[in-house]
Amino acid sequence: MTPVLATVAHALADPFSQGIMRRALAEVLLLAAVGGTLGCWVVLGGLSYSAESLAHGMFPGLVLAALAGVPLLLGGAAGILVAALAIVLAGRVGGDRIGRDDAVAVAVTTLFGLGALLALSPATPLGIQGLLFGDVLGTSAADLLAGAALVALVLLALWAGHSRLLAAGFDRGGARALGVAPVATDAVLLTLLALAVLVAVQGLGNLLVVAVLVAPAAAARLLTRRFAPMMALAVVLGAAAGIGGLYLSYYVRVAAGASIAGLLVAAYLLARLAAAASQIRKGRGAVAS
Repeated sequence: MTPVLATVAHALADPFSQGIMRRALAEVLLLAAVGGTLGCWVVLGGLSYSAESLAHGMFPGLVLAALAGVPLLLGGAAGILVAALAIVLAGRVGGDRIGRDDAVAVAVTTLFGLGALLALSPATPLGIQGLLFGDVLGTSAADLLAGAALVALVLLALWAGHSRLLAAGFDRGGARALGVAPVATDAVLLTLLALAVLVAVQGLGNLLVVAVLVAPAAAARLLTRRFAPMMALAVVLGAAAGIGGLYLSYYVRVAAGASIAGLLVAAYLLARLAAAASQIRKGRGAVAS
């Protein structure tokens, strides 16, 4: 091996010689798997706002879990239940007077503000900012096991309900004729979304979690028209951004979660540019013909 290749190989392998980085790598690959697959349904179903609402609304539960010293998964699960109930009630109470989205926004910002107030408690442990921006480098073996179990559950449910999700997602009227209830399918999808948020919030935090559930799928949708390639491309983009973010964190000394989210956004912007360039080329070809 030449000295140049040896240097490159060492630079690529050195970060993952440490256990903390290997666990972080496993975490970002889990996030890529669940974010890429479920994210396609989130984007196609117009559930991006729901994902953000659940993530921000669960913040008080995360803070209370940190204060009580219990696993974040438990606090996050409780927080998601409260957030879901608040979102549903806000949508019903708001009605036609202020609009459903406005009412939901009020509920979510109220919950997030409550979490911020709790975070200002004198008893708040150091590192509470990790709940906002994530701490993928702090992933423990127990976090990985719990996350892997939830990811496996989400992926298994997506596989089992693939045909129903397709029917409800692409032709809601026709889905009823096939015996598929779109409302029930939406409820299942939102439940899976809540589980995915629980997995992702540990690595990317409350503010950045939506990036892994939306950006890879949104970028993939711009680059392909078929659903299966869209899911595969979304997973690849999520994994590439996750690994790239870890390298940036190691060599540039920047926050891993923010780096991953930034690369995901960059991938989406590049996909938009590529899609726009493709449309321009097609337009010129049509004019020339």
